[in-house]
Amino acid sequence: MRWLQARPSETRVSDLVHTRGFVNVGIDHDTAEFAVESIRRWWHESGKALSPGKSELLITADGGGSNGVRNRFWKKKLQEFVTEEHLTITVAHDPPATSKWNTIEHRLFSFISLNWRAKALTSLEVVLELISQTTTTEGLTVTAVKESQTSPTGLKVTDADLAGLHLLTEAFHGEWNDTIKPQER
Repeated sequence: MRWLQARPSETRVSDLVHTRGFVNVGIDHDTAEFAVESIRRWWHESGKALSPGKSELLITADGGGSNGVRNRFWKKKLQEFVTEEHLTITVAHDPPATSKWNTIEHRLFSFISLNWRAKALTSLEVVLELISQTTTTEGLTVTAVKESQTSPTGLKVTDADLAGLHLLTEAFHGEWNDTIKPQER
C-alpha cells in the first residue's frame, strides 16, 4: 500500500510495499500548487517506476492547509495532474483532531526526527542530507529533494471552475473523501 501525505512546506511519501520515503522540501509558501507539484515530482522520480501500470493512487492528507478538505485550488491542481498522468486519485482527509494517528508521522517522519536529533539544522542542504540518510532496520530508505519553484498565494477557484472538475464524493465520509478522475481532453 502506498501513502502520500502533503504537509506544510514539504510533502512526504511513505511507500509501505517498497519501504521507501520521499520528502520534497520547499523554500516558499505552503500552497496547493506546491503540494501537488510535490506529488507530481514523486510520481515522476519514483512512483511511476515502482508502480508500473498502476492507474490509481490513494493520498491521505490533513484536513486543513494547502491540501485541506475545503481548498478548491488543491482540487483544481490535482485535477490537472490526474488528467496529465491519466491517473485516478482518491484523497482521504484525516478527520479533525486525529493527527496523532497519522501514518506518515509514525512510519516516516518519526525516523527522520530520530536521525536529525541533536544535530544543528543550519542550512537547507543539511536538512536534505539528514533526511536522505534516514534508514531503519526494517529497510526504510528516504529520498529528499529541494523544491526551488515558488508558488503564488491567494489564488481563487470559482464555483464554475469547481463544478467543472471530475470530482466524485466518496460514500464514506464524503465531507472528507473525494476521488478525482481524469478529464477528457
